[in-house]
Amino acid sequence: MCTEPRHDGAPPRGKGGAGAGQAAPFATLTPDAVLDAAEALGLAPDGRLFALNSYENRVYRLGRDDGEPVVLKFYRAGRWSDAQILEEHAFAAELAAQEIPVAAPLVIAGSTLHRHHEFRLAAFPLCAGTAPELDRPGARELLGRTIARIHAVGARRAFAHRPALDGEQLGGRARARLLRSPLLPEHMRQRYAETSAALVRGIAALFAEAAPLSMIRLHGDCHLGNILWQSRGPLIVDLDDCLTGPRMQDLWMFLSGNADEQQRQWMQILEGYDQFAALDFREWRLLEALRAVRMLNHAAWVAERWADPAFPRAFPWAGEARFWEGYVGDLMQQCQVLEEPPSLLRAR
Repeated sequence: MCTEPRHDGAPPRGKGGAGAGQAAPFATLTPDAVLDAAEALGLAPDGRLFALNSYENRVYRLGRDDGEPVVLKFYRAGRWSDAQILEEHAFAAELAAQEIPVAAPLVIAGSTLHRHHEFRLAAFPLCAGTAPELDRPGARELLGRTIARIHAVGARRAFAHRPALDGEQLGGRARARLLRSPLLPEHMRQRYAETSAALVRGIAALFAEAAPLSMIRLHGDCHLGNILWQSRGPLIVDLDDCLTGPRMQDLWMFLSGNADEQQRQWMQILEGYDQFAALDFREWRLLEALRAVRMLNHAAWVAERWADPAFPRAFPWAGEARFWEGYVGDLMQQCQVLEEPPSLLRAR
């Protein structure tokens, strides 16, 4: 089915504002409130309601009296502006118009974004699909081809309101947020401050080496959890984190395992990607820098959302000092990795 999957760690990027870190932001979003919102949109709910996994937002499968089930997505207050959400919706619709398999919001009463009391929401189609198995023959090539088609459309024009993956979004903002958080143990603050500062410098250096980069509209959070596999191939869902950035941001998270395994996976993805788009050789150097950005952003995201009851339940380890000790150790190791040439540069 076509839903917003579990959020596995993409950060709040360029978000903030009133309500961004508020406690229990969905406390009043009861099942009755969800059904009332659906009724107000004319969706004719039949009373069948199933909560789907999501941390940033709240997402429900809704049964209907006179139509196919839909997915209702309620947006976290203060995270995105209306203009940013509508730009996300427009990008999804633009991709769908090119017959690219993406989950685009439904147009109801002439709009894709709606309000019901204090909540903003959108409705999406419910789509069939399974978890992707990229080791199946041809799967990575097909995935690479699909992402390349997204990038070909993304390169046609620029976002006006969505954030860009540059400047403070390359770890600096996340570092500052975590240093302000009481969730970071006091005895780890100095080590984190020093290590994260070194990592941010390393990220900036690699981006400077790769400049000038071609920055285009991207999915932004392209990982296996945001893909459903259908008979014809991948269906891409959840453009909630779409942004402007280098193409590599939508590719690197599909690589795993040791260096040889990653090289093999990378060549398979490129075999499909090269059919519809071109990836500048310099972007390959960004793989570990982008991984470092995600490491910094994920921890800051969890800390910033800790007052939301959903987060301690989902990430209980973040309340333990030993997690932060191990986390800073991982950051130190990533600092060393950034100084090494990436294995992908030997890929062809």
